[in-house]
Amino acid sequence: MGDDIVKKKMIVLIAFIYIASMLFCGDGVGKKFVEEKFPHLTYSDKECDDSKKKELRIVEDEDTAGGILSYEELAAMENENASVRNNMLPDTDQLAFVDEAEKNGMKPALIDRLTLTDARIEGMAEGLRQLVALEDPVGEITSMKQRPNGLMIGYKKVPLGVIAIIYESRPNVTVDAFGLTFKSGNAVILRGGSDSINSNIKLVEIIRDTLIRAGVCEDAVILISDTDRKYVNELMKMNEYVDVIIPRGGAGLIKNVVNNSTVPVIETGTGNCHIYVHEDADFKMACDIIYNAKTQRIGVCNACESLVVNKKIAKEFIPLVVDRLKEKNVEVRGDETACEADSRIVPATQQDWGTEYLDYIISLKTVDTIDEAIEHINKYNTGHSESIITNDYNASRKFLDEIDAAAVYVNASTRFTDGFEFGFGAEIGISTQKIHARGPMGLSALTTGKYVILGNGQVRK
Repeated sequence: MGDDIVKKKMIVLIAFIYIASMLFCGDGVGKKFVEEKFPHLTYSDKECDDSKKKELRIVEDEDTAGGILSYEELAAMENENASVRNNMLPDTDQLAFVDEAEKNGMKPALIDRLTLTDARIEGMAEGLRQLVALEDPVGEITSMKQRPNGLMIGYKKVPLGVIAIIYESRPNVTVDAFGLTFKSGNAVILRGGSDSINSNIKLVEIIRDTLIRAGVCEDAVILISDTDRKYVNELMKMNEYVDVIIPRGGAGLIKNVVNNSTVPVIETGTGNCHIYVHEDADFKMACDIIYNAKTQRIGVCNACESLVVNKKIAKEFIPLVVDRLKEKNVEVRGDETACEADSRIVPATQQDWGTEYLDYIISLKTVDTIDEAIEHINKYNTGHSESIITNDYNASRKFLDEIDAAAVYVNASTRFTDGFEFGFGAEIGISTQKIHARGPMGLSALTTGKYVILGNGQVRK
């Protein structure tokens, strides 16, 4: 999106240095980590005004040569951040790059994924703030039972090890991936796409600088900056060094990794997400939810791509939802009944039922019963997110029980399938498989376990 914009705008994330340092400086887990790993450092809020007292900072201990971050250093970084914000390129210049991308034929969904607004940068930072506040899963004993022979057997969460993440387009994944893997005790190898390489390079530079300032090996995060695909192929064969690979992107990328990797893969899925409008639905609620799920961000995997509508309400409801979608010029592709209900609907093909458009296009299938709706959704969905709009309790329970997907909603937008919205701080991806992890993968999903056995001299007879 333009080197100058990327570099200047990414520098705004100097605030990230402070936020990431809170993994060491903040309350709870961060404080415990510092006390265990850096016993020569202490916490202090002396000579600190009221606004500063809200946040704990690491300062120099009397008996050591230096600490991690002083108040003065933090103040300097905050001033630098303010200065950068004041000198950012004007919005008109940023829009010029978007216009150029559009003229060059870049799809709106991809432009949306690459565009870094102030709100999205703040979203990255807020995700890290939430991670700081979350409990560290590493070391948690999830069970402990005594056997008849006196042995105490428990199960302890431990890091996966070295995680490689292969992803496309979205620079926010760089920040989310680091924050999640780092707090869960893992090292991470990042390989983003060529379209966001400048953003990714700048972000990783900031992260590595943060680690150095904190006295941690900066190689806890490594970016493969060469976008040649041959390095992806090599990475997928590095069983000796990489414990797990997580692909995040389009169907082609995910399929390539799943089919060719000799390293274990946690599969994240594409999103052909459905919303079923039951015969007992509130029409206004349904239109609001569909409009949000489809148009709030078209280039994300939890956007709604397919509608299913009960035929009993088709004539009355379909024109209403088409009216609403046409506010964003969404093309609706429907079956024969849908086309009869509204002449603006384009006839759908069989291929439309299983397509993740990532565009201002949506399919519309009409059905006679909820059973037919469930059958259609389970046949064509990708196991991501599905929603029903209804006031019928029994219908909602049936939908929740019988839909096969990682996230199933009642009267809500599919756009909430997100680690941030689920309270995980961020996510490494949305797992659509059924082993180890399913749905938004937060800190706990980046751990495995080991059994710990405590005895007092037992031997097996």
